[in-house]
Amino acid sequence: MYFDIFNGDADGICALIQLRLHNPLPSQLITGVKRDIQLLDNVTVNAGDQLTVLDISLQKNRHSVDKFLSQGAHIFYVDHHQAGEIAQHPHLFTLIDTDPNISTSLLVNRYLHGKYPLWAIVAAFGDNLRHSAEQLATSLTINPAELQQLENLGIYVNYNSYAAKLADLHFAPAQLYQEMASFQSPLEFITGNRFIFNQLETGYYEDIGKAQTVKSFFASPAVNVFMLPDSPWARRVNGVFGNQLANLHPNKANAILVPREGGDYQVSLRAPLANKVGADVLCSRFVSGGGRQAAAGINHLPSDQVDAFIQQFEVFYATLK
Repeated sequence: MYFDIFNGDADGICALIQLRLHNPLPSQLITGVKRDIQLLDNVTVNAGDQLTVLDISLQKNRHSVDKFLSQGAHIFYVDHHQAGEIAQHPHLFTLIDTDPNISTSLLVNRYLHGKYPLWAIVAAFGDNLRHSAEQLATSLTINPAELQQLENLGIYVNYNSYAAKLADLHFAPAQLYQEMASFQSPLEFITGNRFIFNQLETGYYEDIGKAQTVKSFFASPAVNVFMLPDSPWARRVNGVFGNQLANLHPNKANAILVPREGGDYQVSLRAPLANKVGADVLCSRFVSGGGRQAAAGINHLPSDQVDAFIQQFEVFYATLK
């Protein structure tokens, strides 16, 4: 049996689209909201099963990976988040690169020798890797209007992945993947499925407009901290709002805190674009934290640790300046 296990954001979706356009397979899709990163917990395997795992931390799923390998499964793992120690096993093939300018879809594009680069460009824009997206685009025949469409799609699909639960998203990631994967090119998808594209665009501008009215909760020469309200729109927009802040304030680190049910907070953190390091290190100091060098987060920050987080956040990036 084949399992395709992927992050529900633009990078995870576009990475799988490239692989399945190249090698179509009947598979069971395992995905979720962006912060649902321990997706392997949802899988039961048998000897001989083949798993493709995309855009979720190997470090956060190491126990399941080891268990599945011991049960005789084969695993193809592509990612750009913290990996920890990578097991050496004949049934495990990994493409892992934590460089802050790489994404899972860019790794897949490299693996497929540039067979579907437009999907990789969409994903890079979704992860706010503008330079990487534009650099790849220079090797192709793309006009400025098309490049803008690819950027918009990447932002909108990434925006669609953020929420506490699937019901708060505009489209479930598995559904969005299936709709997008029926097109060879993201430009064909944009013109061929205006309903989805338009709904994502409308939702994005409604939510980002609300976020832009929120004043900073804490600010210093090194960092900005924003506290969004306890609302589905705030949980949907926190990631793309963090990317927008990173672009507006390239010399500052930015953190977005959103309340969760139960009284704790979800944190999205963006390292300064001028020095894209440390986000994963800082967030990993907290129990449910992790990510990559340029962008990371904390799934459950207890309310009594908010002040400690802000203090560590400010000191960490003030020291790096």
